[in-house]
Amino acid sequence: MREPLDETAGSLTTDAAGPEGRGARQADPSREDQTHASQERKCVLTGRHGTRGWLIRLVAAPDGVIWPDIGSRLPGRGAWITPDRAHLCAAIANGRLKAALARSLRQPVSVPADLAQRLADALERRALDRLGLEHRGGHLILGSDRIAEWARAGRLHLLVHAGDAATDGAGKLDQALRTSGGDMAMVLWVPVGRAALSRALGRENVVHFGVSDAKGAHRIAADIGRWRAYEGLDSGDRASSGDEVPGDDDSGVGSPQADRRNGEGRE
Repeated sequence: MREPLDETAGSLTTDAAGPEGRGARQADPSREDQTHASQERKCVLTGRHGTRGWLIRLVAAPDGVIWPDIGSRLPGRGAWITPDRAHLCAAIANGRLKAALARSLRQPVSVPADLAQRLADALERRALDRLGLEHRGGHLILGSDRIAEWARAGRLHLLVHAGDAATDGAGKLDQALRTSGGDMAMVLWVPVGRAALSRALGRENVVHFGVSDAKGAHRIAADIGRWRAYEGLDSGDRASSGDEVPGDDDSGVGSPQADRRNGEGRE
């Protein structure tokens, strides 16, 4: 089995158009994984604690404008929020986010009106870039027949469906996974359809894929899980639990019924 891939994509560490520009810094993936797993931060809005890999870091540019730092790599003081778009939008509208960030960052700040959408775009970009990296590292299994074969053999660590996948096709692969002792905790639905998934992997008509590498599955589940939570697609709040892999629970993550909605403090 291949070793985990060496992550060098700037989009996994520095968000486009952020304070330092596109791809200004690159990650040391081993350090990032260890740091995210071992350190907790406090949400400036809810007061609840979560891992660095689960909460979302916000930083202020030199002019005080707030930017998302999805990879938690930008320098300077940061503030952390729970991945919850609806709650964030309410906090932006009533001025609570601005006040909380000014206190946490100890400076005047300016919160862009479209910050919630910037965060959504950054989470999507990070997750899809992650899939491309894992695919190039040889960790993804494509093609329904091959996925089912690997699932029945107990060789998959994660099964992923596009948001617009047919429930019968997804159900057959889910059943193949269960025959080897797997369960729905190993299944995720991506918050975008097959077109976006295909672009991310550089292939045509990618509707499902399996993940054959345990560490790769961990990384994918973390990025997709946080993205799904931000968009309100998963029930429950794991921010205070310190879970290292958001979305990896026993609650039937990404059930077809829930996913029919899918479309294309401080450091």
